Amino acid sequence: MTSIPSTMTALLAKGFSLDALELAERPVPQPRRGEILIRVRAVSLNYRDLAVLTGTYIPNLPLPFVPASDACGTVVAIGEEVNRFAVGDRVTPIYTQGWHDGLPTPQQRSSRTLGAPLDGVLQTYIVVPADDAVRAPDLLSDQEASTLPIAGLTAWSALAEGNVKSGDTVLVQGSGGVALFALQFAKAAGATVIATSSSDAKLEKMKLLGADIGINYRTTPEWEHAVKEITGGRGADLIVETGGATLSQSLTATAFGGFVAVVGFVAGYNATIQLRQLIGPVVRVQGIAVGSRARFEAMNRAIAANNIRPVIDSTRDISDAAAAFKHMQSGSHFGKVVVTL
Repeated sequence: MTSIPSTMTALLAKGFSLDALELAERPVPQPRRGEILIRVRAVSLNYRDLAVLTGTYIPNLPLPFVPASDACGTVVAIGEEVNRFAVGDRVTPIYTQGWHDGLPTPQQRSSRTLGAPLDGVLQTYIVVPADDAVRAPDLLSDQEASTLPIAGLTAWSALAEGNVKSGDTVLVQGSGGVALFALQFAKAAGATVIATSSSDAKLEKMKLLGADIGINYRTTPEWEHAVKEITGGRGADLIVETGGATLSQSLTATAFGGFVAVVGFVAGYNATIQLRQLIGPVVRVQGIAVGSRARFEAMNRAIAANNIRPVIDSTRDISDAAAAFKHMQSGSHFGKVVVTL
C-alpha cells in the first residue's frame, strides 16, 4: 500500500492574475465518513478557470484559492461507509458536487462547484464525497480522463438535450475541448458535422477527427449564411454555441425546429438577438450547465463503446502551471491543456 505523506503541493492563486500563482505546501486532508482521498495525477484546464483566475467570473472569491475543476486520480484512502470505490480505483470527481441526477439545485450550482467557490483540484491530494465521483474509463489515460468532467460532459449534455440522431447536422464552434468532444460524440451518433474556426490548419485537424465541412470564420465572417448554403437552405439541427456573443449568427444558421445549446462565453457575456429569430423558425435555445453524475456515467459508457479518445493539446507539470494557463489564454491550443502532478 502506498504511504500517504503529511504534506502536499498545491497551486495557490494569491491574486486575480496568472502571475499571482504560487506553489505551496499544505497538509494532506483526511477522508471522513463517506469520503475518499484521491491522489491527483492529471488536471485539465477550462476557460472557466481562466475567467475565475482573472477575476471576471467570481470577482468576490476569497483569496487565496486553489484553481481548476477537472481531474483524474487514484483513490488512496476511504472513510467509513464508503462502498462505491476501493483503494486503487481510478476516479474523476464531478464538477458540481452533489448533483447526481435530474436538475441541480440553485445551491449546488452557486456554492458546490469545484475550482470556485469550492477549492480546486490543482493539488496533489483532494478529498470528495464518494457519491461525487465516477470511475474513469479503463481505455483512457489519467490525462485523457481528466478532460471529462466539464468539457466532455458539457458536450455530451448539449447533444443529449438536442436529441441528436443519425442524419442530423451539428455545428461546432472552435477547436476547444467542448467543440472537439461534441464533434466526436456527434459523429458517433451518425450526424454530419460542420466545424468553424479562425484557422485553416485547425479545420484540417478537425476533419481528421471526422468533421465533414470546415468554415473559416475570419475569411467567411458571415458564416451563418454559408451554413444555410451548405445545407441547401435548411440549416443545422443543433449548434453548440461556445462563443456567447455569436448567438445571433447561430440562430440564423439553425434549421426550423432546431436547437442551440449555449455552453460558453469565450466571445463575450452579452448577445443581441431578434425575437423573430426564435419565433419564426421555432428554434429552441437552452443553457447547458455541464451535467449530473448519472449523465457522466452514461457518457463514459458511450466513450468506452465507441472508443472515443479526448484530444490533448499539451501537458505541463504543476511547476509550469502558469505557462499552461497562458498557453490556453493565447487561443493557440487545439484540444485540452493538461497539467500533471
